[in-house]
Amino acid sequence: MRIGIVGAGSMGQAHAAGWSETGADIVGVVSNDRSSAEALARTYDARVLPDFSALVAEVDVVDLCVPTDLHRDMTVEAARAGKHVVCEKPMALSIEDGRSMIEACEESGVRLFVAHVLRFFPQYRAAADAVNAGRVGDLGVMRLKRVSYPPQGTERSWFADEARSGGMIFDLMIHDFDYARWLAGDVERVFAKSVRSGRPGAASDYALVTLRFESGAMALIEGGWAYPPGVFRTGFDLAGAEGLIEWSSDDTEPIRSYLEAAPGSVADVALPLTVLAEDPYTTEIKHVHRCLDTGEPFAVTPDDALEAVRLCLAARASLSRGRPVAIAEVV
Repeated sequence: MRIGIVGAGSMGQAHAAGWSETGADIVGVVSNDRSSAEALARTYDARVLPDFSALVAEVDVVDLCVPTDLHRDMTVEAARAGKHVVCEKPMALSIEDGRSMIEACEESGVRLFVAHVLRFFPQYRAAADAVNAGRVGDLGVMRLKRVSYPPQGTERSWFADEARSGGMIFDLMIHDFDYARWLAGDVERVFAKSVRSGRPGAASDYALVTLRFESGAMALIEGGWAYPPGVFRTGFDLAGAEGLIEWSSDDTEPIRSYLEAAPGSVADVALPLTVLAEDPYTTEIKHVHRCLDTGEPFAVTPDDALEAVRLCLAARASLSRGRPVAIAEVV
């Protein structure tokens, strides 16, 4: 399996490291930053190719680690050339573009994987397994948190341009939108509030988004590019009729649970977790490699990724309209 990496920034480096653990061959790298492309290519004994079309001609799988506004056109070109596509999240900035990507891959008989890596983090996976096994009963309320410092360095410019990245909601909060929907099913309504600071050198973006699910469950999702450089905090509380699962990146314990004890039991039901000695991006790429090799389904479907985009659009619509937005309004 021949892999082409498009983009040599932080995500390109993470994906390349993952592919190097699969037995696949990274044969080419393309990036607007020539020095970064050369460094990444040297690490994996690959070549720097002159442009995207040249890379597509050389590979079986195109791995897109580029600004979001480039995803649609690159995916369509790769699909029409008969290449499988791995695409960093978010898949697109509009429903129309996301559908075009899905349709192009379906028409060409190639597969599309959108890299929602949160599903591959061990804490989040363990909690999802417990919820799916019914260990907390029917989900009632979820609280999810993801707050960090604004993008820094050379990548700051395109992240700060909402026309290219979609901004903080699309880039950061989409992780928890996808995770919440994975656990609780389809969303019915979205309400969002945000606070922004545009001070030079200290721009920040913070939001609270409430999701109401068709099941009646609720999720309160906190997200922000608002912390000092170096700070990145995440966490969740998942509450059901029979218990609670919680985790915070500030905790020393990997995960805690407070589940309803079985009759006669004197202890809480534990949810032990062995912290994996593997980067979740590598776990994710290994999953993609295995699915492409065997034909088994991806853990994240293209439709899952499209619905995560829809939730981002609903949150932005709620912010602009100052009211809750029904998912049916976002088309």
